Amino acid sequence: MTFFSWRCILAAACVLAAQPAAARAISAAETLLFQANHLQNVRAPLTLIYAFHKAGSLEQGFDDQVRLMLSLDKPAVTMHFLSGDRQRPVPIADNPEGNPVLLGFLERDIAEMARRTGGSGNYFRKRIRLALAESAQVRPQRFSYAGKAVDGNAISIAPYLNDPMHHRYGQYVGKRYTFVVSAQVPGGVYELRATVAGALGAAPLLEETLTLVSAESGKR
Repeated sequence: MTFFSWRCILAAACVLAAQPAAARAISAAETLLFQANHLQNVRAPLTLIYAFHKAGSLEQGFDDQVRLMLSLDKPAVTMHFLSGDRQRPVPIADNPEGNPVLLGFLERDIAEMARRTGGSGNYFRKRIRLALAESAQVRPQRFSYAGKAVDGNAISIAPYLNDPMHHRYGQYVGKRYTFVVSAQVPGGVYELRATVAGALGAAPLLEETLTLVSAESGKR
């Protein structure tokens, strides 16, 4: 699945929404995640390095890495999403505008939800797209990157909370996704996070985060 496909999926949410498609504007969350040119502030050759961290009491945690490589050759953009047995192939357009790490994170998460619950990947995509279209919370957020204060936006959704089929997903019903984006960081995407909260005051049952660590010029 490509960024173009995700854009088409998000556009299709208009048809599924209560309002007619022609009457509904693209949401701020959709614009920030799937309409923005995240890669406009980077130039090849460059490697963006992201740390992936999984923790929580439901499954064994691990730490890994995602590397997004921008080259002067073809293909212009390649990505190693995790490593070894965890590595996931992610198809990337020749000249993408959206940051492919977002696609990799979502597709891995959807596959993991299908594995854990026995549900359909397409159904989880539908819930995410509807949440981004109808109920996403967007707020300004300041964070630190490379020792400097950076301004961006945090987009939060809980796509299964009001799902008519929520009884099928048990402890995953309250799962929340947070996407932190900023044109002030290389590649436009700073952090992606998926969390299943634990009992009040307890550690999360599951938390997975992908965080931008560095941008290394000349690396491939």
